[in-house]
Amino acid sequence: MDADKPEGPLRKGWTTGACATAAATAAYQALLTGAFPDPVTVALPRGGSTTLPLARTVLTDGRASAGVIKDAGDDPDVTHGAEIVATVAPGSPGTGVTFHAGEGVGTVTLPGLPLPVGEPAINPAPREMIRHAIRSVADQFDAAGDVSVTVSIPGGEALADKTLNGRLGIKGGLSVLGTTGVVVPFSCAAWIHSIHRGIDVARALGLEHVAAATGKTSEAAVKALYGFDDTALLDMGDFVGGTLKYVRTHPLPRLTIAGGFAKMVKLAQGHLFLHSSKSRVDMERLAAMLAAAGAPVEAVEEARGANTAAQVLAIADTHGLPLADAVAAGAREVALGAVSASTRIEVMVFDRHGRLVGRAGADG
Repeated sequence: MDADKPEGPLRKGWTTGACATAAATAAYQALLTGAFPDPVTVALPRGGSTTLPLARTVLTDGRASAGVIKDAGDDPDVTHGAEIVATVAPGSPGTGVTFHAGEGVGTVTLPGLPLPVGEPAINPAPREMIRHAIRSVADQFDAAGDVSVTVSIPGGEALADKTLNGRLGIKGGLSVLGTTGVVVPFSCAAWIHSIHRGIDVARALGLEHVAAATGKTSEAAVKALYGFDDTALLDMGDFVGGTLKYVRTHPLPRLTIAGGFAKMVKLAQGHLFLHSSKSRVDMERLAAMLAAAGAPVEAVEEARGANTAAQVLAIADTHGLPLADAVAAGAREVALGAVSASTRIEVMVFDRHGRLVGRAGADG
């Protein structure tokens, strides 16, 4: 959630899955009739439809390709503006729709995702959208609907470096995502999806210990401390609630929550979404924690007037008080209340330089 949310009403967009469906629809119709429909209307999984224009059309002997430029609306989506291309060719009789990864679409290499290892990273919902669209075109033109669909995203391999695909074991490009076909601006659905899939992969690999970090500094620090590889790391960001609720129903043996001081203060104060747009540090409560740690009256008063949590941490450091440990303990109690008893929780607090300043639940 690094991008700033624009003011005013936000424009919705269309998922890579919806774009791939439109492209596949147009390509299959061209394969059967010799002409591409443009624009293309596709049905959405939860009702309604969308109509999308084509950016490319190529018809050769035995195959057809169509491309759609993804419009993610006002969402800061890494694939906004990318071209989603579907190439359709006849398949063997009775095979239905088979899926293949073209340029820029990844391949699954680790267990735990909703697709078997070796499959193109075209998720189940987009696959079903494409199957439904192919059936509709086949029925319209009295065809069998046995086709090969190859989805490509030119430049997708470079774009994938800006996503979490690598640590999920999706190699060679992007995933084709979208359960509804619609991109809701700033819902961060793709980020939360990646957190959940990271937990799934960790469970499938049998990992005993996983860390969820709020940012790059805390992630690098906890990675160095434990020698984790990327499959044991969850880029949680501000979505601590979304992470813990998923762990509650998909337990991990041990989870370390790693974050900066201010983020962990918010968690200790009961906030499960840590972005500044939705949660603030209660400075009065933080000053009370400082007092409980043994701070003199003047230090507590200084803390009450502080502008940032970091200033209060500096006051605690000046007096040699373990405020960050108390924050870690409070954050751990909140986290424990959100997960099942089978998951051991540790909380680690880091300063902005990556120095470990507080810890709770380090029971190995």
